[in-house]
Amino acid sequence: MAIAAVAASLAVLQARPAEARQPHVPTASAAAAPYVTRPGDTLIGIAGRYLRDPGDWRALARGNRVSEPRHLPAGMTLRLPVALLRRDPLTASVVAMSGPVERAFRGGRYVPATVGATLAEGDCVRTGDNGFVTLELADGSHLSLPSNTELDLTTLRQTALVGTTVRQFALKRGEVDSQVTHATHKDDRFQIRSPSVVAGVRGTRFRVGYDDAQQATAVEVLDGAVGVAAAAANGIGNGGPQRDAYAAGQLVGARYGSVTRASGGVGGPVALLGAPALRNPAKVQDDSQVAFDLDPLAGAGRYRVEIARDAGVLDVVRDAHVDAPHASFADLPDGTYFVRLSAIDTNGLQGLPQTYAFERRLTGLSASAARRPGSHDYEFRWLVSRAGEPGAATRFRFVLAAAPDLQHPLVDRVDLDAGHIVVSDLPAGVYYWTVVAERFENGRFYEKAGAVQSFTLAY
Repeated sequence: MAIAAVAASLAVLQARPAEARQPHVPTASAAAAPYVTRPGDTLIGIAGRYLRDPGDWRALARGNRVSEPRHLPAGMTLRLPVALLRRDPLTASVVAMSGPVERAFRGGRYVPATVGATLAEGDCVRTGDNGFVTLELADGSHLSLPSNTELDLTTLRQTALVGTTVRQFALKRGEVDSQVTHATHKDDRFQIRSPSVVAGVRGTRFRVGYDDAQQATAVEVLDGAVGVAAAAANGIGNGGPQRDAYAAGQLVGARYGSVTRASGGVGGPVALLGAPALRNPAKVQDDSQVAFDLDPLAGAGRYRVEIARDAGVLDVVRDAHVDAPHASFADLPDGTYFVRLSAIDTNGLQGLPQTYAFERRLTGLSASAARRPGSHDYEFRWLVSRAGEPGAATRFRFVLAAAPDLQHPLVDRVDLDAGHIVVSDLPAGVYYWTVVAERFENGRFYEKAGAVQSFTLAY
């Protein structure tokens, strides 16, 4: 039924008249917008408020057969040609960023971007290694750029009176993850262009990635539907008019993607891989490296692991593509984070994501053991590098055994408050031991186990 629904939607879209596919040209029914006059209105005043050229009030007079342009009765319905309406600039704002992110205006010099900065039509944004940025549009749509991505804000406009918007972006390299608010007008346009395709939507969640080395564009649809058309067919690069890719292109539905290469047309829809599962999702990340192990997924050639400060994964701080279902990250400060996992198939399409919350709580635990000179005593010492919450005491558990798995311990002492213990009269042999630091903090119980160490005692 889902396939039939998509096919029916495509048939309806392709049946639309050609003029509906032009971002700046309305359909026949919307070629003129109605305006109901208010007391005190004049054609000159209306033209000044809504038209690109206030001098076009004369065209309004002719088209509406108005003989007294300075004296309009209240309640009169005028028809304002949409082609003459003013197109006001829109803006985007930087709502989250991490690492190196720069902006430039119309080919100018790049300068560092900042959170809260306002971007306009003609701006270009690029990220460096370990650079991430998310832009927010006026309607709440978001565009997230990972590392080594370059995106031009080519068109950001809203038509006066009718409120239709045209938002077009050029992806020069890298990837853009878009969460687009559903369109409120049928002539709204939201398009992302790469050198090979144009992806257009009415409102959905999708990704577009362009690999300049392979000259390939991948489009992955998570929600809704995306129209994908070849760039050459949309007038890109030749100065021609750009059609609405959503209406004119191949429709790719949710949970599907397509890959378009330099040779050949738009790639056909391919089912995306499901989301990989995270092993031990409740683990507190207290080691020096933050590490994640994933359950291997059939059909996956690689995996992607992203870390963000928010559940929506708009404020990304780490990103890794790995060949095996394991990823680790260094130098992540303490805090609550979210990790998003996805699998990448052999076509290079990134599959559906799964997001987990985790706690980063770096805790160092070092330990040593030494025989006391002139005795059969062995002294064990340890040190925890984390201060923790004031007033929350750290207690320790010490385990000593004759087997590496620490089964059947010879010593198992709990609730120790000091950082050392002495064990006397040990017979000769090989021993294994560890210490566990335990703390109840902020309403939660934490424990950190040190590595199992061994020593040989001979007399």
